[in-house]
Amino acid sequence: MTRKDLIDKIHSRRSQLHISIENLAKISGVGVRTLNRFLAGDDVKLSTVEKITDTLGLDFAGNEVISLEVLQAQRAKQKALFMASLVQSTSALEMQGLEQSSLEKIITQFEKEFLSGAYQDRLWVA
Repeated sequence: MTRKDLIDKIHSRRSQLHISIENLAKISGVGVRTLNRFLAGDDVKLSTVEKITDTLGLDFAGNEVISLEVLQAQRAKQKALFMASLVQSTSALEMQGLEQSSLEKIITQFEKEFLSGAYQDRLWVA
């Protein structure tokens, strides 16, 4: 596999996930300029390539390690937990922390919204 093949697979996966370069950079922990340099074919650290491919569910050869569905479900869960933590923090400030069952319902609802609801287009926004 050549570097160009890997870059093509990354572009393809990015397109399938509808994730912008800016959001991919933020989520993977790589700078936008570094990501752009890599996508242009310049040399970058192997750890940088690993961060990018891991975020997209690929290995170093560009092979799918995590399916699109599973990757999206993982991201939805991650974002749902974050959103629920915001709700929980706000409730705690008002001395009205949520019960575990209520919190789980909120998390489940957020996951559904990120996967197929009103927030679907926000799934990969960092």
